[in-house]
Amino acid sequence: MRKVAVGAAAALVAGSMSFGASAQQQFITIGTGGVTGVYYPTGGAVCRLVNRDRAEHGYRCSAESTGGSVYNLNTIRAGELDFGVVQSDWQYHAYQGSSDNFESAGPNEDLRAVFSIHPEPFTLVVHPDSGIQSLEDLKGKRVNVGNPGSGQRGTMELLMGELGWTLDDFTVAAELAAAQMPAALCDGQIDAYVYVVGHPSANITEAVTTCGAQLIDVEHEVVDRLVEANPYYRVATIPAGTYEGQDGDVTTWGVGATLVTSASVPEDAVYAVVKAVFDNFEDFKGLHPAFAGLKEEEMISDGLSAPLHDGAKRYYEERGWM
Repeated sequence: MRKVAVGAAAALVAGSMSFGASAQQQFITIGTGGVTGVYYPTGGAVCRLVNRDRAEHGYRCSAESTGGSVYNLNTIRAGELDFGVVQSDWQYHAYQGSSDNFESAGPNEDLRAVFSIHPEPFTLVVHPDSGIQSLEDLKGKRVNVGNPGSGQRGTMELLMGELGWTLDDFTVAAELAAAQMPAALCDGQIDAYVYVVGHPSANITEAVTTCGAQLIDVEHEVVDRLVEANPYYRVATIPAGTYEGQDGDVTTWGVGATLVTSASVPEDAVYAVVKAVFDNFEDFKGLHPAFAGLKEEEMISDGLSAPLHDGAKRYYEERGWM
């Protein structure tokens, strides 16, 4: 592993580590996203369960706030992160070497899937005085398109390309990080922001409670084509009542959050992470509202376009799921 406690390196060179209370502590890191999104608490939830049994398996897990999906995928490829929470579409593009974000680097054939997590609708949040009632109404407005390296920015750029839009179609195309978006909206610096996120999200709750921000349906023939043509996209609904003042369902589209790693991460490390989550599945579902509807059979298959890591496959086969 890359992050090893003092004294553990020699054990790694010598071979596989023996587990148990006397095992040298090894450190694994999960790249997440902004602290107000769902990725950060997702990484924290996984690490909480891993660390509960660290005396048995010898791994200590930490979640790091990062720029998001594209950043996590590039950093895993560079060997600087062990795991990352990423959108299902960017997992696909990183493995295939497709899209503007990954074409120059080429396919990452060492990328490995671990499991999928919660659904992530493409969410359009607008100021109540913005006059925005549809996707088309964004033209000529001040819109936060997401910080470079985030999954939301990549998805927004893809959608804009399909619509034939450029950043010049907005009066302002802001590149704020997720944590900055609610304040910017409510302070009148932007009219809207897009966020690909699980719900409920603390970020959106902040915007709704501070200035009465609204969630808008994202329906368009271009969206319909994207969903039909790509297995990692799906129609999504944000149920009525998810946020204060949200009287009806919000119809949109989206992806799923997935946990990925590299083929170079040891099998025992990935096995320990997967076992921690699925051996304590009811506890995991209780760690965030976005996890409440998770189903084991969907998590081991949906949105996973890279091959399963051997450590994950080993656990799923032991459970009779594969």
